[in-house]
Amino acid sequence: MPVCYFALINLAVVLLGYVFVRRQMIWQSWVLLALSIFVVHLVFFHQDAIIRMLAIIVTTFTAMKVIAVAECYKGKPLTLGFKQWLVFATGWAGMRAQPFETLGGKPLPGAWAMIRFGISRVVIGLLLILLAHKLVLLPMNHQLKYVLVSAVLLVALSLILHFGLLSISAGGWRLQGANTYLLFRQPATATSLTEFWSKRWNIAFSEMTSVAIFRPLKNKVGSAAALMLAFAFSGLLHELALSVPVNSGYGLPLLYFIIQGMLVLFEKAMIIRKIRFLNNAIVASLWLFFWLVVPMPLLFHEQFIKQVVWPLAGLHVF
Repeated sequence: MPVCYFALINLAVVLLGYVFVRRQMIWQSWVLLALSIFVVHLVFFHQDAIIRMLAIIVTTFTAMKVIAVAECYKGKPLTLGFKQWLVFATGWAGMRAQPFETLGGKPLPGAWAMIRFGISRVVIGLLLILLAHKLVLLPMNHQLKYVLVSAVLLVALSLILHFGLLSISAGGWRLQGANTYLLFRQPATATSLTEFWSKRWNIAFSEMTSVAIFRPLKNKVGSAAALMLAFAFSGLLHELALSVPVNSGYGLPLLYFIIQGMLVLFEKAMIIRKIRFLNNAIVASLWLFFWLVVPMPLLFHEQFIKQVVWPLAGLHVF
């Protein structure tokens, strides 16, 4: 029954969303987001943490697409047909609908390269999960084992989803004529947190926060405040995905993204003052690694690791 409710709620969001997009109903789209998440939260309140997480994430992304697309076409004629909207809203993780305006056209180049890349990352991720199963059996300090296995599983799941399934999806839609693209673009090559968050990691999120938060608020509150609000909003969405399903860790993901936003502002201030300490490749790599990884327990907090990450890999915390 919860699955039926979930399907009906998301179907309603997609159908109403197209009406809101056509009529450029921005504030109504925000109401739709809040209402749909609240209802899904109630429907899945007593379900397993993994099921709750998936239901909340899918509903959030679907409803956020309504906001993002309504903002993107604001003041412009809508050139996105209903079929194209339907495919975009239900079958693609990105937030820009324009690539689907060409859906149904000739296959676009690079599709099979994306698919092969994605398949290879899924295989590597599955091998890492197998490695995690082996590590659990080794005699070692329990805390060290917990940290090591958790790290391996986070990398494995990211490879399978972010670099694997989403890359396969991008390639698949390019075969159908949609000008889709990789949503995770070689994040290891980033030379600053600014580049990492805006151009390399989870382009869907950067598109979402840029279109829905940063651009509308930039002229009203200033670039710095708008950027911090965009990072805070990203933190709130991660609270929905990582804290609400396990009913624990509230405030920690938000704090992680507040820290990231402050560091991005710091980088921008250094550039304005012509203090280019990140021009050194080694310094840039250390800076990036430290600030992404060291605060990471705030983002992937203990109960999320125990109730979601380990069970997803078929493991139970000892």
